[in-house]
Amino acid sequence: MSTLIRAAGLTNYVNVACQVGLNPRTLLRKVGLSEAALADPDLRVSSSTVVALLEESAQESRCPTFGLRMAEARQLSDFGAMSLLLTHQATLGDALRTTIAYRHLFNEAVAIHLEEVGDTVIVRTEVVTDASASSRQATELALGVLFRMCSALLGSHWRPYSVNFCHAVPPDLQVHRRIFGTAAKIEFNSDFNGFVCSAADLKQKNPTADPVMARYAERFLETLPVPNDLSVLRDARLAIYLFLPMGRATIELVAQAVGLNVRTFQRQLEEAGSTFSDLLTEVRRDLALRYIQNERYPLGRVAELLGYAMPSSFTRWFTAQFGMAPAQWRAENIRKRAALVRPGEPHGRNRRKRGTRTAP
Repeated sequence: MSTLIRAAGLTNYVNVACQVGLNPRTLLRKVGLSEAALADPDLRVSSSTVVALLEESAQESRCPTFGLRMAEARQLSDFGAMSLLLTHQATLGDALRTTIAYRHLFNEAVAIHLEEVGDTVIVRTEVVTDASASSRQATELALGVLFRMCSALLGSHWRPYSVNFCHAVPPDLQVHRRIFGTAAKIEFNSDFNGFVCSAADLKQKNPTADPVMARYAERFLETLPVPNDLSVLRDARLAIYLFLPMGRATIELVAQAVGLNVRTFQRQLEEAGSTFSDLLTEVRRDLALRYIQNERYPLGRVAELLGYAMPSSFTRWFTAQFGMAPAQWRAENIRKRAALVRPGEPHGRNRRKRGTRTAP
């Protein structure tokens, strides 16, 4: 079953596409969407289609911050029916937990996890789609939207300790600084996507909160039809994506994350034609390719993030899955990427197409 998101997830797409010299209608048609469809924010569209659109747009425009630029003008109202409930949550922590609880009403493809470590909190986010593909733009869009939600509740002065991305640093950080501010440390090649803040931030009171309105909004949301059948497979995959790099992707913790005991969890997976081991391997394959394509990740670190204490065990598993050792796969991938650029033509943001404009 396809993972769906509200068309509101593409708010600002047309404007940003035009700003960077693209024809948005052409790119929308290429992935099977139309500008008219985006006029209905509650229309459900495939998350894989949205991810492909964002990546294609960033590549065509040579704008590595395309997704983040879309997040820049986002408001709480873009969360649709959830926005009223979020506005009246007592604290930032309550708002984040509400976002997790009602994620299916807005974006089934985004997983969020709160992890308290002493006096700090790690807020991890992952974009998980039905197809294995690069999701850099969707990840930056999702994290930018989440950051703006936190700022809307606590005020623009709020700054986390760091904002973290698994992917490599772009050529220009101008847009990142504009959205995340100059006080927060922006880390790339990180072990996770998300941000780190003080635990006290999650307990700060929301001055706009009204408990009566919050109860009203919650009752209203409970009456809304579920836009897609709730899937234990989808929710388990989301949990594994979050837990595997943390070294916590056990069947017990994943079952707890989806609200089931282990026996019921196993039975429902079997009824859906899968097993926990199958899901773990599927997610591990996706993350292995994501990490190994980033040359800044040492292979030993990739092994750790995928749950292998010994690099040799990781090498044997990777070779069995992909037909070559991880070092060889990385070298082949580097050669293939280099071959995409014609001799004498510059790489990256300095490479331009006729009729397009490079943007930061």
